[in-house]
Amino acid sequence: MARTELQARRLEAVRAWTSFVERGDEAVDQVRPEILTSWTRSEAAIHGPDVTEAPLADEAETAAYWQGSALQTAVERVEAELRRTAEDGDLVVAVTDAETRILWTYGGRVMRRKAESVNFVAGGRWDDESVGTNALDLANRNDRPEMVFSAEHYASIVHNWVCWAAPVHDPVSGAQLGVIDLSTTWNRSHPIGLATARVMARLIETAMPLTHSPVRLDESGEPGLVMRLLGTAETWLDGQRLLLNRRQTEILALLAMHPEGLSLEHLHALVYGDQAVTTSTLKAEVSHLRSALGGQLASRPYRLTMPVSTDVDLVLSLLRRGRVAAAVDAYGGDLLPGTNSPALSELAEYVAVAVREALLAEPDPDAVLSYGERAPYDTEVVEVCLARLPHGHPAVPLLKGRLAAASR
Repeated sequence: MARTELQARRLEAVRAWTSFVERGDEAVDQVRPEILTSWTRSEAAIHGPDVTEAPLADEAETAAYWQGSALQTAVERVEAELRRTAEDGDLVVAVTDAETRILWTYGGRVMRRKAESVNFVAGGRWDDESVGTNALDLANRNDRPEMVFSAEHYASIVHNWVCWAAPVHDPVSGAQLGVIDLSTTWNRSHPIGLATARVMARLIETAMPLTHSPVRLDESGEPGLVMRLLGTAETWLDGQRLLLNRRQTEILALLAMHPEGLSLEHLHALVYGDQAVTTSTLKAEVSHLRSALGGQLASRPYRLTMPVSTDVDLVLSLLRRGRVAAAVDAYGGDLLPGTNSPALSELAEYVAVAVREALLAEPDPDAVLSYGERAPYDTEVVEVCLARLPHGHPAVPLLKGRLAAASR
């Protein structure tokens, strides 16, 4: 975009912002609806555009949240590409959590200094109710890529900036984990900025670990929460069986799969999808769970605060390490059959396909026989195994028997 066009666009943004600050609703036809809505929210929360810097969250809390998280793992895997993008475009790149708290940043020489001066750093809170309208908040709220140019920012401290942000999702459940933001000075704005933010978000998502760290299941001997979700649904807390209804089990399973935590809105979407269920209903279920867990369920975001073990983690961890037979042994069957949670349905399909594909690639006969007990009509896995076994192998009769039973 030519500099004269950018200057004209900036002048329009400044006029609209001035109109809003001085006369409120007169700006309604001058800016995008999402900007005006955010300006209104910002004005009510921070009482004027003269904020000098973003507030900082507790440093130790931010570091603890980031350390060992799925986002940290993914960012570290693609960090060289993120740094190169920042340096080539003289950008500052930031990754946030689902509450728009910055967890990681890297900046080019010029933008790094500008970012530090307004607390665009790890721990900085960039929701619009803390620091005014910005692309990070809009992308997080709207779950879509967003751009905020110059005086479209509510706070005047960033009127010289242009920001592009895109949401980052969990590749298994689809849950929104936060956003990646690219920022530079307004005069360096370019139409490719939003597309670059999208690409960087996808890059992080492809580098995301599929689950958090694997743990050994021992429902009776170890402290913490243990969940069996494959083929059956059983939950223990510190060795004591919990009596939960199906919906509570689904909510708890989603929280177990997201140790970084989930906002009320994100959890609602993962549990109910587009069902007409109020957030009050979800809050009531969470309240029951908090009581059942002895208070070990934090809020804002909702997050479990005890050690957590699931058979889903165990199976996927074993598959990643090439231990197919052990993974099949730990695989109890479909994840929560009949669930109408869109996130859990997707995860169920992912786990089932992962186990099946691993067996097709490495059809250990004992593992195939064990799998056949859980998926008796999946004859292809049995046929592939038979085709690879030498004549006279002791498992051949058993595998043929499995085929015959499935064909009845």
